[in-house]
Amino acid sequence: MFNVFFRLPEEIWKQKITMSTYKDENGHCYDLASFKRGDLLEAPRTLFTHFGIYLGDNKVAHLIPDILPVLTKNSNRIQQMVTNDRLIMGVISKIASVRVDTVEDFAYGAAILTNRMDKVCSQPPLNNEEVARRAEKLIGSIDYSLLWNNCEHFVMYCRYGTAASFQTIQFCEAVRTIFISKKSVLVTAALGLASIFYLGLEPYTALPTFFIPFTLWMAS
Repeated sequence: MFNVFFRLPEEIWKQKITMSTYKDENGHCYDLASFKRGDLLEAPRTLFTHFGIYLGDNKVAHLIPDILPVLTKNSNRIQQMVTNDRLIMGVISKIASVRVDTVEDFAYGAAILTNRMDKVCSQPPLNNEEVARRAEKLIGSIDYSLLWNNCEHFVMYCRYGTAASFQTIQFCEAVRTIFISKKSVLVTAALGLASIFYLGLEPYTALPTFFIPFTLWMAS
């Protein structure tokens, strides 16, 4: 299913970063004139890539976790740039919203890439105005899941009509590789036998010892 939707996922990291003339306080440059309403913007960060939809007039709609709306009703404080601390606590508590920020606040000091998904997604992009309208309709509080409803799902739905996340696919494939490997089966079996040795042969030790390795083995 996902292999059909993403033609060449490895190519997503090979595109060049285009810098421009508008500098933020970190020295990164953004050419606002080069962004069109409905463009898909990416801001690569250390552990992940953040995504948003450009609405025009230096405004970006993006889905972002944020704990602050739970702690205060002060709209001025909430509208300030979401810091990493606010974001992490929002991820843990699953509190998020689609909000509108400036390009600089959206990027959070990172360089911005434009419409790279168009080159690797088999689904053609929708009309830019339709993309922007979809994003605007979703502004406000939204259900959040780190794996199943994140910022990438949001922009993919807006631009291509299908909610998907390449980052989630990569993560799940990595986890799958770890947990269904034959080494994992042997380690799980060894731990199970050790628990039987120390705790005795009881149903609560014997059953997991048998069924967990068996399930992993059959799935590998």
